[in-house]
Amino acid sequence: MDRQLEHQDTCVHQEHPEVELTIVMPCLNEVETLANCIQQTRETLQKHRIDGEIVVADNGSTDGSIEIAESLGARLVHVARKGYGNALMGGIAAARGKYIIMGDSDESYDFREIPRFLEKLRQGNDLVMGCRMPSGGGQVHPGAMPFLHRWLGNQAFSLLVRWWFHAPIHDVHCGLR
Repeated sequence: MDRQLEHQDTCVHQEHPEVELTIVMPCLNEVETLANCIQQTRETLQKHRIDGEIVVADNGSTDGSIEIAESLGARLVHVARKGYGNALMGGIAAARGKYIIMGDSDESYDFREIPRFLEKLRQGNDLVMGCRMPSGGGQVHPGAMPFLHRWLGNQAFSLLVRWWFHAPIHDVHCGLR
């Protein structure tokens, strides 16, 4: 099936005016964390006077996440095709923003960092990555990453990306980008 047709029901570019920034939050049963992510994002947008929208790309939640997203004023996009990548693609297809920031809705990331990301995007950067690794200036919160991922998998893969692509990326698996 053509990818454009898969997400046709979520694309609203022609129906609504553009905003400067869309924050896409993929979601599958995040009832315990979604509200905090949306509220933190909304407060950040307001505090910094950023013209933006929050899109929750729901991938079939059954735990009340949908109701939370709607009650807090996020734009809800239903993505029928299962999987994290499909949720991201559905949210991106629905985005009205000139710029898009993706952030997982599990409270692992600080959405108050949005202004720093947006500043880099405004400067012309194609990609801005968050970083939880101390080698890149970040901090891994307790319980946020399994031991082997933190000290072996993510570090090794990030090192390979830096070697192969000469990209200053220290956390290739960071869900805030």
